Amino acid sequence: MLQPDLFFDLSTFEHRELFSEAHYVWDGLKKLKSFMDGASYRQLPDWAKKYEPLRTTLVYHDNAFRDGSHLTMEFGDATKGGMKVWENGRLLDGASVIMAGAVLAGEKILLGKGIKIEPGAYIGSPTIIGDMTEIRQGAYLRGYCLIGRKCVVGHVTEVKHTVFMDEAKAGHFAYLGDSILGRDVNLGAGTKLANLRFAPGNVKVRTPEGTIDTGLRKFGAILADYVQTGCNSVTNPGTILGPRSMVLPNTTAPSGLHEKHSLIR
Repeated sequence: MLQPDLFFDLSTFEHRELFSEAHYVWDGLKKLKSFMDGASYRQLPDWAKKYEPLRTTLVYHDNAFRDGSHLTMEFGDATKGGMKVWENGRLLDGASVIMAGAVLAGEKILLGKGIKIEPGAYIGSPTIIGDMTEIRQGAYLRGYCLIGRKCVVGHVTEVKHTVFMDEAKAGHFAYLGDSILGRDVNLGAGTKLANLRFAPGNVKVRTPEGTIDTGLRKFGAILADYVQTGCNSVTNPGTILGPRSMVLPNTTAPSGLHEKHSLIR
């Protein structure tokens, strides 16, 4: 009833090892810190890890970083392959761009190919960002953020200890704490995934077969593959939405398990 494969198609997710041996779908969150601490990260150039806004655009290509100030760039939609970089007329295939004004805070930041990180984004360590993902202006990634391929972390969106599976998008003014977004999840503007109860103690999940203690004091939401939320919607701590569920705008989803194709209004 609550196994990960009932919520996610993990067959193509690069980091599916995170859910190996998981009994409950939230067990991936319990493993996230050790999983990311054990990953391999390429060394950032000294001038790019000062916890200050980058003074020049940084390009990552062929496992090396370079100053982008003399390169030609086209800033299209990264999720559609629109981030392009040329050097002396030669296309640097798969180059990723961290624009001047972004902040890389720490040593453990791993970038895929074709990524665009806009000015004003703050990337805290550790963070892994998959191919063709877009991190927009004002995004605040606080660490232990595992972002898949073709994702969007949008304008003024705060993310902490959270997993985005491929093509998940939180495009505008969202908060995601201690949560998992499945494949192709889309959050409406202003969606908030609350992760801490007012009352002390662990977050518990209500199911048709009884209440389960997750063992997690902070636990936001699990949104299975293809879930959508409307603008200004909120999920309470311990909300689990089955595949292709929807939360309508200006709605608060109650905590607990909601079966696939649920419509919360």
